[in-house]
Amino acid sequence: MKFRRKSSTPETGAADAAAGETAAPAAGEAAATPAEPGPYDADELGDDGVTRVDLGSMLIAPVPGSELRIQVDERSQQVQSVLMAGAEGALELRAFSAPRNGDLWSEIRPQLAADMARRGGTATERQGRFGTELVCQLTVKTPDGRTGQQPSRIVGINGSRWMLRATFLGQPAVDPETAGPWEDALTRLAVRRGEQAMPVGDPLPVVLPEQARRIGGPGAGSSQDG
Repeated sequence: MKFRRKSSTPETGAADAAAGETAAPAAGEAAATPAEPGPYDADELGDDGVTRVDLGSMLIAPVPGSELRIQVDERSQQVQSVLMAGAEGALELRAFSAPRNGDLWSEIRPQLAADMARRGGTATERQGRFGTELVCQLTVKTPDGRTGQQPSRIVGINGSRWMLRATFLGQPAVDPETAGPWEDALTRLAVRRGEQAMPVGDPLPVVLPEQARRIGGPGAGSSQDG
């Protein structure tokens, strides 16, 4: 597996980073393997035998053949999202603070649809594997100057004081057969909310593994297989 750290702005170069896969810590010896598919709360996960990359607020089991890319804002140096990228498409992951018993996804879904409309796109609600989701189309310019359609599918999952937002891009957004392994990866993901007080809607912090921070520091430009 490859692990890349890249800028969120196209003008700056991508600094590549590699990290070994880190198994999710057990919540306790008495914890049982979860019977239901996730996403899980990391504090209740236990040792289910799945190897995950520990990124602080998210513990991710990547799709085979994919690589993890960290989208970093160059000005603030804050991680904006985690992107699981492969040959057929990608899955963008973001975790947010949420009310303990609330439904943050229902609150922000209309905002996401309105933002898509402001950008000249469309967003249609439908029922999917994870509940109500948004199917989006946005007109974009390709690198060669032509106009094309960029499909995406946005899923929101409410957890215990957290909400996970997952955006499927490329073929996983439009082809159910291709989407299968990417959706399965989402069911193996765990969110670590932490005990710190945070405003509702604030992103949960993503922390690079120590090896990735060392290899992906200033001036780094190589990638290695984990």
